Amino acid sequence: MFQKIQSLVVEVWQQLDWVLFFCILPIVFAGLITMNAFVGNNYFFNKQIISFVITLVIFFVLSFVDFRFLRRTSVIVTLFLISCGLLLTLFVLGHTAKGAQSWFKFGSFALEPGDPIKLVVILLLAKYFSRRHIEIANIRHIFVSGFYALIIFVLIFLQPDFGSAIIIFCIWFGMIFVSGISRKHIITVLMIAALIFAGAWLYILKPYQKDRIVNFIHPMANIRGSGYNAYQSTVAVGSGQIIGKGIGYGTQSRLNFLPEYQTDFIFAAFAEEWGFVGALFIILLMSILIWRILVNALGGATNFEMLYGIGLAVFFASHFIINIGMNIGILPVTGIAVPFMSYGGTHLMTEFIGLGILMGMRRYRKVAGLTPGASDIVGVG
Repeated sequence: MFQKIQSLVVEVWQQLDWVLFFCILPIVFAGLITMNAFVGNNYFFNKQIISFVITLVIFFVLSFVDFRFLRRTSVIVTLFLISCGLLLTLFVLGHTAKGAQSWFKFGSFALEPGDPIKLVVILLLAKYFSRRHIEIANIRHIFVSGFYALIIFVLIFLQPDFGSAIIIFCIWFGMIFVSGISRKHIITVLMIAALIFAGAWLYILKPYQKDRIVNFIHPMANIRGSGYNAYQSTVAVGSGQIIGKGIGYGTQSRLNFLPEYQTDFIFAAFAEEWGFVGALFIILLMSILIWRILVNALGGATNFEMLYGIGLAVFFASHFIINIGMNIGILPVTGIAVPFMSYGGTHLMTEFIGLGILMGMRRYRKVAGLTPGASDIVGVG
């Protein structure tokens, strides 16, 4: 028994993507250093360390799991229905914070189900497109896959959580883009999306959401009101200059000119203290992380594993690009976290679960890849 456990540990140790793993650690530590007050109350810092240790254990445990069971339609449908049920339950039992009813509150512990549900959307779309790769050029697959994603999108949007809803759209669009669907059909979808956005602007979007979009177009229009956060963020990034002000000397964040610097604007707070060099280092690490995810995706045993990895890369890339965009004032503020860097246990758990699943898939990629018809054994078309 001990020898079996030992051989399994050795196998996982050899199969883990250590380049990917060691790209994550500096990003996590950068976030911890930035949210550390060094004096007085270190609430965010302390809780984030606990979350990091727990989620790191989850990551390694998942690396031992054989995830071929996720190819089964029954498993994916069950995950999708549970996700819809959780999002519907939020409207009844959810805790409201910052204007969004997005959390389940259990004493001092809070869970935001919208984050892990993004992984369910990736798995659902990976399953859908992997079964239809031969007939993927048919435009109906855009609408059918879009319908599944739209259900989750609407339930999250109505919380309202505009940022997470955008990520759901990015995941769906990124996965249909690489699935082989005709570019003409994609352009048609974009035109339809533009019409939907116009309708949402007129009848659905709340005033504060419209303000964020207006601030994106005219960032200096209302810097004392709805544009205050975005303005202070750009000031923080710019004041860091080349090498930054030094750890703990970021005036915009430490003197509370920059709100939410532990979460939405942690990249701006980091850039103020570490400057352009530090910001470039984080961008480089995130780029390597996404590259390694794509490398693992391309080595997947079947189309399902490949599409899951690509969807996960889109998940991380969209979070990172949108957050940096809003931190430097070129995208509207949407409340999207920086992967592994922003405060939030649910964010961190989701990110490590996503990568843990990828590492679990990495274990059997060569074996399954050498087994003809392996996908048919577990019911994947």
